[in-house]
Amino acid sequence: MGILIGGERVGHEWPGKRVLHEQTLSVFEGDRIGIVGRNGDGKSTLLNVLAGALEPDEGSVTYRGGIAVGMLGQQDDLNDDDTLGHAIVGDMPAHEWAASARTRDILAALVGDLDWEGRVGDLSGGQRRRADLARLLVGTWDVLCLDEPTNHLDLGTIRWLARHLVGRWPQGVGALLVVTHDRWFLDEVCTSMWEVHDGEVEPFEGGYSAYIQQRVERERQAAVAEERRQNILRKELNWLAHGAKARTSKPRFRIEAAMALVEQDPPLRNTVELQRMAMTRLGKQVVELRNVGVSYPVPDGGRLVVLDGISWLLGPGERVGILGENGAGKTTLLRVLSGLQRPDVGWVKIGKTVRFGRLGQRLERLTEHDDWRVEELLARFKRSYHVGDKLLSPEQLLERLGFDRKDLFTYVRDLSGGQRRRLALLCVLMEEPNVLILDEPGNDLDTDMLVAVEDLLDSWPGTLVMVSHDRSLLERVTDNQYALIDGKLTHCPGGVDEYLGRLDARARQASQAGKLGMAGGSSAAEPSKESAKASAKGGLSNAERRELKRRFDSVERRMAKLEGEPDRLRAVLAATDPTDYELLIARQADVDDAVARLDELETEWLELGERLGLV
Repeated sequence: MGILIGGERVGHEWPGKRVLHEQTLSVFEGDRIGIVGRNGDGKSTLLNVLAGALEPDEGSVTYRGGIAVGMLGQQDDLNDDDTLGHAIVGDMPAHEWAASARTRDILAALVGDLDWEGRVGDLSGGQRRRADLARLLVGTWDVLCLDEPTNHLDLGTIRWLARHLVGRWPQGVGALLVVTHDRWFLDEVCTSMWEVHDGEVEPFEGGYSAYIQQRVERERQAAVAEERRQNILRKELNWLAHGAKARTSKPRFRIEAAMALVEQDPPLRNTVELQRMAMTRLGKQVVELRNVGVSYPVPDGGRLVVLDGISWLLGPGERVGILGENGAGKTTLLRVLSGLQRPDVGWVKIGKTVRFGRLGQRLERLTEHDDWRVEELLARFKRSYHVGDKLLSPEQLLERLGFDRKDLFTYVRDLSGGQRRRLALLCVLMEEPNVLILDEPGNDLDTDMLVAVEDLLDSWPGTLVMVSHDRSLLERVTDNQYALIDGKLTHCPGGVDEYLGRLDARARQASQAGKLGMAGGSSAAEPSKESAKASAKGGLSNAERRELKRRFDSVERRMAKLEGEPDRLRAVLAATDPTDYELLIARQADVDDAVARLDELETEWLELGERLGLV
């Protein structure tokens, strides 16, 4: 394989921080590289240097003669006064770009819902992003450098983009470098990974999953070596600590050896752990929606219906993910659910004990305090919180979410996007809610921080409702997924795969209806050959088996979380004042409810296990 891009002893420094230091690396023909690392460690800098958009402070970058490198930055250079069509295809005649099946596919997937003659300046931020991505993809490039290409894309479009990039070049041809926090996307598209940290670029073979496995093994080996070093360090320090008189007569080489060991001791890293915090008791009723409908006016004088006759009962302890295309009404549903917006029709009943914790996409509540320092913001909350068996201050909790002490004196407006989101999430949790409403909580977070947030949310004991286009985040922390399609809320037991299958079926029905000239009619999608073959045999297709296995695993996780809960509640009941009859009745009801939920889960687990042949 020939080298397309070569970097020789590349180094770059931003004010106050060196992000690349004497790195020598190559991009070969056929490479599909995912670039990961913590926010601020230099991922975008590396991508810009290799793409030729940024001149490195040190070293050089060379390109094989005649190659074309395309770059998608985090900010676009589109002209506000341009039309959408001209911004994407330029002066290319319509018959030329329309003759390309690939170009038609790109335009249909990314800008098919936009006005081709509309002004770029009138587009929203998400629409501009899709237009800029379409502009890049319709071009012919030997190397594509993409910085957060999945931002502002819904799940269906992210899947399309992954398929497009996988099939864009024949195997062994072209090269792709991509910076993204979407771990599913990295696994689908990339065959190798680069981790940027501490000024270095460390390579790993395979996609994101393989990278994590190799990283864990390397860290395990490093931990073994570190433990060995610590043992030597303890012995040396113990030897040096035998009295002042003894220290003065110790051989100098022994003291120098001990000091060398101390100097090697790395600074304590910011651990990213936030265990279960105290929360207000949540009753049996959380939120009930009955025949809820919401619509918005449109320029032609009509109304766009986003929620249509939705009835839904959200119970205590449920962990729900909301799926849907951009503009489907997911954020509207969250606002109605949490009482921020009244529906046009129907009603919403919120339980008396419910205390909402809301995290919006724009972090509106945090923006109100942009002129405050972080320490001033934290001063609004209690001075201590019980986390596990420890009593921690808000400052200590913030450090556990990846902040440094020096960040306490930073103005909120000067924090990075990822820092603002983590701070906003911590503020929500310190209000001690029992129902979390999260709208795209993974935005602006690097992969390590996403894992930390997942761990936090996975162990959070209350009710959780989340909207996210991050497939890995959604599948990790929620047990049930519901899809908003054409204003209707539909349960998807098979998760994201089932939701995407429904979108495909809807698209096929619309295409078939168009071909048959049916006005408003539709025909049922034909079952796949795989499903038909499986039905004929009376067995399960691979897709059905995947769906059942996903439900089986979800139920098993919920059982594990609930296991021991009845015994804990019985202990609480036993310790209750026997003269407080109302409290006794309430706590007995809690015990009965926990037992009933565990029984239901066990029954469902057995049924699914039997169908899968696992029990």
